Amino acid sequence: MNPWPLVLADLRRNRIGALAVVLLVALAVALGVAVSAQDRALRQGSARAADKFSLVIGAPGSETQLVLSAVYLQAAAIGLVPPEVLAELGQERAVRLASPIGFGDSWRGHPVVGVTPQFATHLADGALPEGRAFGQLDEVVLGIDVPLAIGAAFHPTHGMIAIEGEHDEHEFGYQAVGRLPRLGNPWDRAILAPIEAVWWVHSLPIGHAVDEARLHPLGDDAAPDWSAIPIGPPWDPEELTGVPAIVVEPASFAAAYALRQQYRSRDGTNAVFPAEVLVKLYGLLGDVRDLLAMISILTQVLVIGAVLLAVLASLAQRRRLIAVLRALGASRSFVFATVWLSVAVMLTAGCLFGLALGYGAAFALAQVFAAETAVALPVALSLKELELVLAIVVIGPGR
Repeated sequence: MNPWPLVLADLRRNRIGALAVVLLVALAVALGVAVSAQDRALRQGSARAADKFSLVIGAPGSETQLVLSAVYLQAAAIGLVPPEVLAELGQERAVRLASPIGFGDSWRGHPVVGVTPQFATHLADGALPEGRAFGQLDEVVLGIDVPLAIGAAFHPTHGMIAIEGEHDEHEFGYQAVGRLPRLGNPWDRAILAPIEAVWWVHSLPIGHAVDEARLHPLGDDAAPDWSAIPIGPPWDPEELTGVPAIVVEPASFAAAYALRQQYRSRDGTNAVFPAEVLVKLYGLLGDVRDLLAMISILTQVLVIGAVLLAVLASLAQRRRLIAVLRALGASRSFVFATVWLSVAVMLTAGCLFGLALGYGAAFALAQVFAAETAVALPVALSLKELELVLAIVVIGPGR
């Protein structure tokens, strides 16, 4: 005999109760799927965001805050690296790239970050997909999410109180000449300017001696010729100022560890691998993740137990049906198969719905997180979530 007609007829007759069971199972599964997928996406997304930052050198203090400021552009008051460090790194043969990171200005909420032109091309893995890297003091490269066109001119809003000096910061403006590819991190919202420009508008030494005759070839009242000021290394040690952080791209794996040890043991500096700092953060967050996972598992166990108790309770109402089936010659295995299939159909439907619901919840949370932090989280289902669903479908009815 085929039990499926009886199973489908029983589910139609008790559709409200069956739907309640499916929803209950779906919510329990969705919780577990969302926690697992979101945790994995957070780890992958934050690690990917730090890919271009092999080594970061900053002032002594919190390593976590240094990484949050330099890599994730989280505004915070941090110490400055002594000026001579930047000059030394520019002369190191073991250093492929050393770019200072300078903060302070913004445009409509988009931070203007001072870097070197080499760092802009480093973020783009070579040539920029649109335009070019900045080549003079008043040019910038845009993150992909900055709503400005190539060639657009703008004046930044100054987020720090400038030091009084000879430069009038309110007259300084930028022109966009290039755009970065999508990086999946907060630099997508940043505006990359020459570090010399950030120093200039705040009346600080700019790393190069200024030739006033070349800067004002038409007289002091005329617009400055910004191309007269060199940008990027090599620096003039006598014209440097402290910076919040220096991003270093070592020439080799061995050089990376040697540089970290060198600037960790030096007074006034600290050197960190952002990837290592992230691992420590994951460790601190691990207890929260494990707690959520345990709550999810307990919820699933309680839901399956409640479903099975509900099925056992419903058997009392089906005694007459079972008696009729036995009288018609149905075997005990057929009766068992009918009940088992009813439970299996509800659990399977609930698990599939919960799988979709959990993925949707994780994806929505990733979009909210990306909107707040600009860190893209790659949400995807893995074998772990599928194993969870399979375990509930196989073990649940078997109990």
